[in-house]
Amino acid sequence: MRTILIVSLVLLVVSCPCSLAVPVSDTLPHVVIVATGGTIAGTGSSSGELLNYTPGTISISDLMATVPGLNTSASLEGEQFSNIASDQMTPALWLNLTLRVNELLADPDVDGVVITHGTDTLEETAYFLNLGVHSDKPVVITGAMRPATAISADGPLNLLNAVRLAGDPAAKGRGVLICLNNEINGARDTTKTSTEMVETFRSPDFGLLGYMQDEKPAFYRNSTRRHTAASEFILAHGTRLPRVDIVYGYPGMDTTALDAFASGGSEGIVLAALGNGGYPESIGDALVNLSARGIPVVVSSRTGTGIVAPGDTSLISADTLNPQKARILLMLALTKTHDTAEIGKMFGEY
Repeated sequence: MRTILIVSLVLLVVSCPCSLAVPVSDTLPHVVIVATGGTIAGTGSSSGELLNYTPGTISISDLMATVPGLNTSASLEGEQFSNIASDQMTPALWLNLTLRVNELLADPDVDGVVITHGTDTLEETAYFLNLGVHSDKPVVITGAMRPATAISADGPLNLLNAVRLAGDPAAKGRGVLICLNNEINGARDTTKTSTEMVETFRSPDFGLLGYMQDEKPAFYRNSTRRHTAASEFILAHGTRLPRVDIVYGYPGMDTTALDAFASGGSEGIVLAALGNGGYPESIGDALVNLSARGIPVVVSSRTGTGIVAPGDTSLISADTLNPQKARILLMLALTKTHDTAEIGKMFGEY
């Protein structure tokens, strides 16, 4: 009889198609898991299949039901925001996700939010949230490099750690956190560095913020740039996110890409420049002309690490932001101003 009862409860949990609430105790932190899809919710044809799998096929209720110890770590709710591969993420989805997270965190009964996400664009979603969420409550984004059906799938432990982190008071006020592989990284400085390895997320210049150790976070440093509750970027339903494009620098390039993006409606350009902000003379006049036409140009670097030194005063240094992160900050900056000097100040603060 006891076995039948347990099986029935498991089936009841798994049958929920889009939302799951697991109230356990008033003494536990209240954490909401917002699922967007990705490898962590992916399935393959066999337990050994690590590459040719389908991301975003498992619902959040099914995912939560498979993680031992999850519902004793927090009083949980789960909701399905989307169920897509993260290469299908868009700025419109970033906006709606950020607004939803702000709604959840405005509830005094919610202590933190976890977002499950595919790893390909996880760093960009995390940074957008870092600039658009207006709360000091923990927001933790996690994912997986191996699908849920794989031997040694990394998703279950990543999700468990993310829930524990989001419910811990020590995570408050630290900006949006990325938690995979027992490591805690900050949204601003972290990037995906490997196509397959579980230790893919790294902060090359400044290092991780801490570790998950013995079921609790151990922090060693903070992100010092403005974020979350200190951000000036106020988003709302109907906010128009300007188009910003990235041009990759290479020897012998001409202005074809710059001209095409400008003609196509770009309101800002990020140049993934050579080395410390270098670029061929063949595009120098075009960059300055774009800025003069009111299309700000931010110079980042394709190297992946280091500060881009300020150069031509009509152009904006990305500081240490990689091109994909610089695109997000420029996009949000353009919701406030097109003034190059003002945008330059923002890149020095965020």
